[in-house]
Amino acid sequence: MLGPMASPDDAPELGELFHATFRGLRRTWSEQLAPWGLTPHQWRALLTLMRPGGGAPAADCTGSGDVRLKDLAQRLRIAPRSATEVVDQLEAKGLVRREPDPGDRRATHIVATASGDQLFANVQAERRGKSSEYFARLNEADRTDLARILSQLPH
Repeated sequence: MLGPMASPDDAPELGELFHATFRGLRRTWSEQLAPWGLTPHQWRALLTLMRPGGGAPAADCTGSGDVRLKDLAQRLRIAPRSATEVVDQLEAKGLVRREPDPGDRRATHIVATASGDQLFANVQAERRGKSSEYFARLNEADRTDLARILSQLPH
């Protein structure tokens, strides 16, 4: 953090600060997910499945917790094989199931189970609370500014 007498040249590079902050958040998130038996990759897949459009339903989503496997891989920006592995893990835990696409025999939909829906709701509630604690170090104006600034950067 810059002190009152520090010059801008003494400031750590923005990218380094952002990366360090992200690492801290990721470590916190991993610790939060462990009691639920989830890895960060599994959580990202479940989150993407439940909110495929980042909160708004995507055009290729047939409902909450239902998305085609290839679309899940694209949204996670991972190879289809990697998406298959994550879905296998979630399926083994009873959180999702595969269903054939009625319009395309080659395609598979990933659908959240009732257990997946419940786990998602529980983890989301806990994560919201932990996120609020984490960002409580910032005043409301700073949190608003941070959200505005981050929303301008490419995702």
